[in-house]
Amino acid sequence: MGRMDSSAKMQGHGTYPGTYPGWLKVGFWICVVIAVAVVLRRVVALAHPSQGGASPTAALDGVFASHAGLTLAHILPAVAFVLLTPFVVSRRFGAAWAERLFYPLGAVVGLTAYAMSVYSVGGWVERSAVLFFNSLFLYSLARAYGFMRRGEAVEKMRWMLRAVGILLGIATTRPVMGVFFATSRLTHLQPSQFFGIAFWIGFSINTIAIELWLRSRGDRLPVGGVAVGSRP
Repeated sequence: MGRMDSSAKMQGHGTYPGTYPGWLKVGFWICVVIAVAVVLRRVVALAHPSQGGASPTAALDGVFASHAGLTLAHILPAVAFVLLTPFVVSRRFGAAWAERLFYPLGAVVGLTAYAMSVYSVGGWVERSAVLFFNSLFLYSLARAYGFMRRGEAVEKMRWMLRAVGILLGIATTRPVMGVFFATSRLTHLQPSQFFGIAFWIGFSINTIAIELWLRSRGDRLPVGGVAVGSRP
């Protein structure tokens, strides 16, 4: 412990007992589970398409089936990216191999998301959300990569967490969509009308939540088994 403290001080860093707060851990794992479940459900739907049906779910399955190749090119790297995130952001078992895959997988997810937006169910409202948050995701990923190349661990982690938070916003949109589906008999809104709204709400929740937490922490972030900061 003493050697770790001395090394940190020599580099001009303070050490902190930093951990992620409970609400952030719970939210993270809920988003991971939802994201993985959504991808698995989509893969099954593409492999075994429903035979007709007039339900909104069947109609959505038909939309994704119309560009199945692109859908798979997007969701398979996306689920791999999601499954890597615990290894990348964890203080306990951060792995260099996971970080090496983190950036190229994130780039593939981001670029295919732009292509997927051509087929947006929610039209330009959904497309605008994808363009905005996907661009923010890729920007955060690029900043994290740049700080990684310069060996600046704290800033790298800050931007990695932003990228992860934004991407997991796709999971947060699902409960929001569930509310719209559940209330559709009252609101008479169709998926084409509320998908875009759900995207803006879901991605905004994640983006704002992670940004507020990062700003509350300042330079004290969990990095490499301890929380380090640029100020003592």
